[in-house]
Amino acid sequence: MKSNYKWPIADVIGSIPYRLALAGGWIDQPLVSRHNPKPPGSMVVVGLEPAFRFMDRSGLATGTRAIATKLWRGKLPKRLPAELVRELYERENQGRAEPSGSQDMVGLIYPGINRLDYDFAANGGVFPAHIESLNDPRTARWLERVIQVLPVAPRPEGYNPLGQKNLEPKWVARLGQTGKDCFEAIRHRDLRGLGASLNECMTCWEKLLPHTVRHPTLTVDLPALLRVYQSRYAGAMFSGCGGGYLFVVSEEPVPGAFSVKVRTKLKALNHR
Repeated sequence: MKSNYKWPIADVIGSIPYRLALAGGWIDQPLVSRHNPKPPGSMVVVGLEPAFRFMDRSGLATGTRAIATKLWRGKLPKRLPAELVRELYERENQGRAEPSGSQDMVGLIYPGINRLDYDFAANGGVFPAHIESLNDPRTARWLERVIQVLPVAPRPEGYNPLGQKNLEPKWVARLGQTGKDCFEAIRHRDLRGLGASLNECMTCWEKLLPHTVRHPTLTVDLPALLRVYQSRYAGAMFSGCGGGYLFVVSEEPVPGAFSVKVRTKLKALNHR
């Protein structure tokens, strides 16, 4: 497929990419990374082609994407990705008491599979200290095959994942390690390693921020749902706090699941 291919739905939703956030999520927030005794901690984001419209409030950075669509008139500018990340971060977080993490912006703007390394001592933990990217088509196609996506439910109105925080340093360190493990598993196309990193990330979320999966406004029993898929397949995790979608790691079909299209660039990007 040509790199300048335009998806038909882009006439309706714009051509700004979406993004998946895999293991390590929340390490991009300074309120978490400041407690990491073994920096940097890492997380993985994956650029997605806008082949269809994802649900809002479901962990695919749709709010950030909507701001980017308005800011850049539905198309990514041809400028340095790091510049675009900072521009979009500043626009989205103007006057916000609880800023969105920069992984949302990086995930939308950078092509491929990206490991974001966050260190509170670098950029105040707001932006990655380093980004490593995988853009080879074979790895991207493998990830498309083994990450299967199940719709669960959008986050309800009134939901806030930060109502309870148990930011113990040892668990923050474990969270940051899941991103490193996830990236290496994808690099080596290691199905079990990928699944294990997602499972460990969910364990860390439940320990550090219990409201990511348990909250009075949630009507779906997220922990019970997660355990079913983790017990049956190599691994599983939610697309974001409060549900959204469930990512299931499996080489065999998962009933009701669909696949995504990874956005790649021919040459890998390595940016500090």
